[in-house]
Amino acid sequence: MSEPNELLRAARERTPSPSTPGAHMSRAELAEAVCAWLWATTDTRYELDGHYIAKLERGAVRWPGAAYRAGLRQVLNVATDSELGFTQAGGPGPLCPEGTSCSMAGMEDELIDSGDESISLLALAEESNVGGLTVEQLHADIQRIAQNYLKVPTKPLFQRSVAIRDRAFRLLSGRQPPQQTRDLYAAAGWALTMLGWMAVDLGRPDVAESHTRTAWACADASGYNELRAWVRATQHTVAFWQDDVEHAAEFAQDGLQYAAGSSALFLASAAALDLARAGRTDEAREALDQAKRTTPDSAVPEVGGVFLCTPERAAGLWSDTHLALGEPRLTLEHADRSVSLFEQAPHAVRNPGSERMVRLQQVKAHLLLGELDGARECLTPVLATKTEYRMRPLIHRVSEVAALTRTTQYAEDPKAQVLHQAIREFVRFPATVRDPLEQATSKVNA
Repeated sequence: MSEPNELLRAARERTPSPSTPGAHMSRAELAEAVCAWLWATTDTRYELDGHYIAKLERGAVRWPGAAYRAGLRQVLNVATDSELGFTQAGGPGPLCPEGTSCSMAGMEDELIDSGDESISLLALAEESNVGGLTVEQLHADIQRIAQNYLKVPTKPLFQRSVAIRDRAFRLLSGRQPPQQTRDLYAAAGWALTMLGWMAVDLGRPDVAESHTRTAWACADASGYNELRAWVRATQHTVAFWQDDVEHAAEFAQDGLQYAAGSSALFLASAAALDLARAGRTDEAREALDQAKRTTPDSAVPEVGGVFLCTPERAAGLWSDTHLALGEPRLTLEHADRSVSLFEQAPHAVRNPGSERMVRLQQVKAHLLLGELDGARECLTPVLATKTEYRMRPLIHRVSEVAALTRTTQYAEDPKAQVLHQAIREFVRFPATVRDPLEQATSKVNA
């Protein structure tokens, strides 16, 4: 019976989890990090997973391939294989009495690497009859990406979304049962929808249109209405951030016919906001009332992250709608409730991107009501946003706050000047150790 590899397990358990503060890295997270590093450094896709890590920790495999050893050393921050408990077989086997004369001498790494590469070819071998676990893994990866978005750096999530899209289409080129074909189209559709959302956040809604167009075709091919609904929600978002609120409203209203889960709450709320921004006040109020009466079907499976509309996210959209209708008191009422719910939510389901946008609704409402101190208090957490999470819509909304601090009401107010300068620092320069408001105060006072 093999001995457990305690050194590897200990190294993993002293490495922080990238997704759960205070927890150690899981086997699946370690495998994903190693695959990401190997892809970035070798341009080769490996299929290491948590099950293989478990084998290593059980001691069932004592000497993994060179690529896996290199990736594990890098991710777990050790210098040598021995620090991870990896050892080569002690002596020659019965078929190789003389190690120096054996035909396999010096080929241990190549032999093990060939096995690792065969694992990476599993999906290709399944293309004519896709395995259920392969499809299940694609959907699990999409969920992990959606739930981690704006909580971890975007680039690896973007790359992983592209990989899922490409893998799903590669598998679709083979033959599989009809249900698995639908599931593969769904996986591709979710990946494309995720790419569309990221493209909007990165300031390229034109690119997002390309992703969502293909995502809609995949949603139709899959027959999954909830995917159709979230594609429409993303198309609404693409149009919204191009100031095309009429088309945004059309996408939101069309999506409602497919929505049953929390997408129904998002689309109803988004339609109200679009109509308000289009100046269709009566329709906006009617749509807002409908949104506030909407109850998602809890039996519908949710992907999570950006593809989940919680009560706090909906309240944020309602606050924005009241702002567009010229009702700052109601804006503040809904925004305060939304932020309170965000702060109470578990980290796993908290949506930091939506939360920052709602805090800016608070800031705007306070400024419109002449409450400069309240605006400053609500703006402070937003200005603490790390550089890699300062997405284009956030910068846009922060700039709108800056414009409000330049109105006649605040033109001569030193506190408003401090806020304005802090926003300039936020928009123009990377985050620093010092608080942006402190920097701005020192500049104004200088």
